[in-house]
Amino acid sequence: MKRPPSLPDLNALTEAQKDELIVGLWKALVAIEGSDEATWSAGAASDQTPQNSAPPPSTGELRERIRRAAPSRRAQARADVPARLGRRFEFLGSKALRVALIVIGLGFLADFGVSWNQQRILAARDKTALELKNAAFAGLYVELLRIAYEPDGKSYRATLNMQNANPDAPLYVMLNPVRVFEQTGMTWQETPSQAPSGPGGSVVKLDGAREYSVVFQADVKDWAELIPGYMHVRIQSDMLISQSSEPKDDIVERNNRFYVYLKPQGSDDAEIKRRSKFSGAPPIFIPMPPH
Repeated sequence: MKRPPSLPDLNALTEAQKDELIVGLWKALVAIEGSDEATWSAGAASDQTPQNSAPPPSTGELRERIRRAAPSRRAQARADVPARLGRRFEFLGSKALRVALIVIGLGFLADFGVSWNQQRILAARDKTALELKNAAFAGLYVELLRIAYEPDGKSYRATLNMQNANPDAPLYVMLNPVRVFEQTGMTWQETPSQAPSGPGGSVVKLDGAREYSVVFQADVKDWAELIPGYMHVRIQSDMLISQSSEPKDDIVERNNRFYVYLKPQGSDDAEIKRRSKFSGAPPIFIPMPPH
């Protein structure tokens, strides 16, 4: 038994091939059902309407009907897709819409520009602040050089030094009055002090090194004796630093504290030497690390 022939792939056929297929199927149908005149006559007689008694169309007439036939729904659907897409995007041609889109775009662009400019200003300000902080703390050295007795027999003169490590980049330093504190018990008590001369309380252009001093008294009663025969003293030098001669907000505050053991004037060096076991003469002051 032979298998029936397989149907062709309609999607792979051209329009002309589809027309040929329709004509072929019509011919086959005529050959099967209308091979003799009697079959067509019987079929015509069974119909109730006189129009159905017409003979079947010829091959040429069938081709003409196919040619004049309207396109298929599928072809019409394919043709309607671009038309619908065109109508869908017709609003893009509106002048008002184009103006609105331009205005919105300019708004976003302006907002981006303002944000970028603010970030650039903040970055530049942070960089300047960091450079000033490095110059004020890493590039500026402050040290306590010496402490000496004053001729009045009750006062002391402390001499400090500040030095700019980068002379090509001057620093403008405003020195606040140097303050001196003496420990009594567990607290610190401030003692009278004053700047004898020099830049105390003024702005100094520092492009190298400069010394400044303070004269103070240490007459606090019941001072703490951490080392036999010596007072515990703190010398505090606070300053404001800028890289500009007329600063605005580009200022850094730096606090310098120096702790020393200070020998009172009129002390018995022999007694201090005996108690502290110094090999030589007891010094006027003994510096301590910051604490």
